[in-house]
Amino acid sequence: MWCVIGCAIGDFGTILFFQLSKIPFPVLGIMTLAIINGLLTSIMLETFILMRQNFKLINALKTACGMSFISMVSMEISMNATDYFLTGGAMLTWWVVPIMLTAGFLTPWPYNYWRLKKFNQACH
Repeated sequence: MWCVIGCAIGDFGTILFFQLSKIPFPVLGIMTLAIINGLLTSIMLETFILMRQNFKLINALKTACGMSFISMVSMEISMNATDYFLTGGAMLTWWVVPIMLTAGFLTPWPYNYWRLKKFNQACH
């Protein structure tokens, strides 16, 4: 859940910036920046949370980066693809945000389940 929140902050913030500022920028460029910013804000949020659990900064950062970068990337791509297919571009509307968040939350589940099962940590 923290990953979705962290990704959404950077992703939605970037899309909203371009939407409100009306800076002419290609949709693919906005989506790419949104993905990068989503990954960065997710890593920052997770680093902060880990530091609150008595991790030192460098260990918290390494753990946040290594938690599951594949999950974060898949989450970001699914959120942006959902936005693109439902709105026709990089645009936030009141009805698309919950759908984007749901897609981003559900997309990494199979990979995360497989990773947990691989290390005998699967949820029952």
